[in-house]
Amino acid sequence: MAILQQPLSDNGLNEHQHGLQPTLTQDDLEDLPGTRRLFDSEGHMLLPTDSPNDPLQWSSARKIWHTALVCFITALTAATSNEAGSASDGFNEDLGIDYSYFNTGAGVLFIGIGYWTLLSSPAVHLYGRRLLYLVAMILGLAGNLWFGFAMTPADTIWSQLFVGASESVAEALVQLSLMDLWFEHQAGAAIGIYVLATSIGTYMGSLIASYISQSYLGFRWVGYMGAVFSGGTFVLLYFGLEETSFDRARYTTMHGYGVSERVTAGGLDATPNEKKIATTGTDGTATPPVEDAERNGGFAAPEKAKSYWQRIAIITPASNLDGYGFKQYMQILLHTLKVFTFPAVWYSGIQWGAQNAWLTFYLTVEQDTWYDAPWYYTDGEVGNMNIPSVIGAVLGCCVAGWGSDWFMLWYTRRRGGIMEAESRLWLMILPAIVFPTGMFLFGIGSGKGWAWPVPYVGLGFIGFGYGCAGDLSMAYLVDAYPEMVLEGMVGVAVINNTIGMIFSFVTSPWMDADGVTYTFVAAGILAFAALALSAPMAWWGKTARRWTRERYRNFLTTRDGLDR
Repeated sequence: MAILQQPLSDNGLNEHQHGLQPTLTQDDLEDLPGTRRLFDSEGHMLLPTDSPNDPLQWSSARKIWHTALVCFITALTAATSNEAGSASDGFNEDLGIDYSYFNTGAGVLFIGIGYWTLLSSPAVHLYGRRLLYLVAMILGLAGNLWFGFAMTPADTIWSQLFVGASESVAEALVQLSLMDLWFEHQAGAAIGIYVLATSIGTYMGSLIASYISQSYLGFRWVGYMGAVFSGGTFVLLYFGLEETSFDRARYTTMHGYGVSERVTAGGLDATPNEKKIATTGTDGTATPPVEDAERNGGFAAPEKAKSYWQRIAIITPASNLDGYGFKQYMQILLHTLKVFTFPAVWYSGIQWGAQNAWLTFYLTVEQDTWYDAPWYYTDGEVGNMNIPSVIGAVLGCCVAGWGSDWFMLWYTRRRGGIMEAESRLWLMILPAIVFPTGMFLFGIGSGKGWAWPVPYVGLGFIGFGYGCAGDLSMAYLVDAYPEMVLEGMVGVAVINNTIGMIFSFVTSPWMDADGVTYTFVAAGILAFAALALSAPMAWWGKTARRWTRERYRNFLTTRDGLDR
């Protein structure tokens, strides 16, 4: 294919003379998931389809609007999932509900997040993206109302199952929507915005809920306010969020280098027909489905853009949906379980799971310890402790998002335009140092009764690690298996929320037995051990991708046969 040749530039100098490694030929480009060509031989970015319905071809304003919507959903559901603890003092004083029930509720919350993410994931393939977003807002409305009206410990616990199910869309579907909208070399920044939204929702939700709880509105309005926002967001999404699913594999770019990202990746999973069209070198302007292009000698009439009402349909059924799709639903669900055989899924799940686990630790200490001597903090002052965490998370997301994208592009150009997924992981050295340090500073400071500034600096370091580690680990998974984003993130959601659930049940007993100081020292060591897994992943990740190459191909082939 022409894009894999090594031409001279306009001034007669080749890429090696410009300081770049020589461009690799097709034979040199190893056929692996996560090893892809981002640039042609002249350094130009490879293009998507020309279809007006391809989200990659949307205007920047349209992309930004939809990115803002799905990230708002992320922040909202993260906020409502972390607000219950801020109302615990009010429930304890008015109803005598013990604080330990709220840690139990957090465990149920994690169950709702992780396992509803898994159970609902086939709907994305069969019915489109929008349906799950709308269902999530209904679940959030119900769960928050239940929490607001809670009268018993069981109410405070089981309401969190619905709140968690509402957040499930932010565990996998949002990432998929972002990948629908942005190119692969923008993955780090897109995931960075997602993690930033998660961080802001997690920390600011707790802060805002603390102020609501101590205001004249009272602690029950923590739940009521969550219900109001969930209901309002449902209306906003119904009229403002378009469907972004797009079957790119059926289209040809007609620029001489492939019908899909699978073809530009060196032919991975491309069908013979796709390869045939990809190598014709046709210089047309239309981008018809593959079968139409073949039937008309490589050309077809330009595709019409969908109407507004088509773009906001509640359900966009798959082309091969059989009836209501119940049998296909179960087949896809069982097929999704195969993601647990991919090492990169376990790596990302452990990184995110560790962040959820330690989140329970330091939020529990803030809410159980800092109200007492020597600080005697109010609800609002405890809420303010989330501010340094937000600042740290913003910095972490910038470093891991835009910073890692810049690093990846720089390194990819030096490799002749070939991107390796593991390149991004070398930046994990930053959270591996900063995050455990933050755990030590905050935990020892809280245990010893230290005041400003040391515990707050620790919280800032923790926030940096939260944003940086989460962004890098998920961006790595997207890079490694770009056509398995949804299923990969479903696997991550199950793993990370299972870890979070386990630690939410053991946090209070552990701290009661060993004290805050020793518990956080141990947790900081465990945090370093989890983050240190990045080193072997960066070193042997490509070997793991090579080992799972056929499994990945078979996974995509089977999946596409079930939902198309």
